[in-house]
Amino acid sequence: MRKLKNSELDRLNIDEFKNAEKTPIIIVLDNIRSLNNIGSVFRTSDAFLVEKIYLCGITARPPHKDIHKTALGATESVAWEYIEHTMDLVNTLKSDGVEIVSIEQAEKAVFLNDFKVETDKKYALVFGNEVKGVAQDVVSASDIVLEIPQYGTKHSLNISVSAGVVVWDLWSKMKK
Repeated sequence: MRKLKNSELDRLNIDEFKNAEKTPIIIVLDNIRSLNNIGSVFRTSDAFLVEKIYLCGITARPPHKDIHKTALGATESVAWEYIEHTMDLVNTLKSDGVEIVSIEQAEKAVFLNDFKVETDKKYALVFGNEVKGVAQDVVSASDIVLEIPQYGTKHSLNISVSAGVVVWDLWSKMKK
């Protein structure tokens, strides 16, 4: 077995990406501190043709060398916008018919593996601060809260890992 060269991977260029049909997923980063986490979410979003990323609160915005270090150019392909207050965005998205999905550990949360995707819906996935998680007002306003099942001793996953797990899961369910 031979590893493939980048030139053999048949990836989209930036213009092709921008014109491609997007996965009906929006990502909302709610007060993310780590620039590396932000960059990683951009890269994951590029991989699965995510429609848009919203950066909220203290979440840093491109261009920034530490975001670029992990995004590897995905800040140029994936559409993004800064909105200061996450709740303002949540209210706007809800009024547009977007399903608000907080990724959090909460009462009545649905385990990710039990979540059934509705192919006629657009989902906004909200990922929260590395220490405090998704803000309570956002959790309360969410249509659903998804929890990634975990079976070890730790209480949480890194936000960039969580984004990769959840986006992959929804993408794969949408493509079935």
